[in-house]
Amino acid sequence: MSSTSSANTLLADLGGTNVRFALADPAIPQPLLLDSVRRYRVKDFPSMADTIRQYFADSGLSASRAVIAAAGRIVDGETVKVTNNPWQVSAHGLAAELKFDSVRLINDFAAQGMAVPLLAAAELKPVGTPQPPKIGTHHSQTFVVVGPGTGLGVAGLLLRDDRWTVLETEGGHAGFAAHTAEDVEILHRLNARFGRVSNERMICGNGLVNLYLALADIEGLKAEEYTPEDITARANAGTDPLCVRAVETLAGIFGSVAGDLVLSLGGWDGVFLTGGVLPILLPWLQRGGFRERFESKGRFKETMEQVPTIAMVHPETGLLGAAAFAVLGSGRPLVPAAG
Repeated sequence: MSSTSSANTLLADLGGTNVRFALADPAIPQPLLLDSVRRYRVKDFPSMADTIRQYFADSGLSASRAVIAAAGRIVDGETVKVTNNPWQVSAHGLAAELKFDSVRLINDFAAQGMAVPLLAAAELKPVGTPQPPKIGTHHSQTFVVVGPGTGLGVAGLLLRDDRWTVLETEGGHAGFAAHTAEDVEILHRLNARFGRVSNERMICGNGLVNLYLALADIEGLKAEEYTPEDITARANAGTDPLCVRAVETLAGIFGSVAGDLVLSLGGWDGVFLTGGVLPILLPWLQRGGFRERFESKGRFKETMEQVPTIAMVHPETGLLGAAAFAVLGSGRPLVPAAG
């Protein structure tokens, strides 16, 4: 850890159940101080301010400013109400209560996107043949950042004239486009349950259950009351063919959606995969179905074959992205990781 100086920036990655804290030193090449990371359960504290005080007390650290990545919509850069979380966080209110010079609120998936320039080569795992792109080697680059967790997060990451910008979207809620006969059958069943069917209905933890139930109905099989963890465990063990099909189907549909995002956002420089479900899903993405459907874009097939898809395997991508915002907020350039 570089210091306990108040020149450091407090980082927070705030979700519905947990909040993770760390410090960043914006003046060094690797600004996230990994040995400062601590996690707290939201239900154990009445407010964000109380949790921050506890973090400072436990760690003996301090900071004069904060960057908070929160799983919710940021209103006017000032407030956020996190889904499934009783706290409402106000940037100005928190700064006044804790006597910070500044507090910046950002969307959690904006943080995921901004983490990309700070990832080292060892923290990037190719999915498919194309190798990870060289970050920051051109004045203009456009990437897609997408990841399944509780929902499906989507962002664009843009480099323009050496300046990084995250394009925040709600692309996970875009309507599902069926590409195969089986997709059509799945869509019919999910439409009967939910009405409009978004990509998120399939590409997330609960989406795996939705696919399992739809496939069971298509095959006329009895569906068990499985959780997402049940399905992936049985798929990995090879003990339930329907669970295997459910995970394979999710991987394929994920590939189709990721490819559509490249076309929609012009993300020709690469797609970065992230999200809470990714570590479990990654071996299935690497088996071929993901890339096959990613590349299957008709007249753009040859182009799509050249677009890399890369898994982000850093343990704290949300905090890393918040550290990137801290660097930019300090007026320093965001220098891509070496290698």
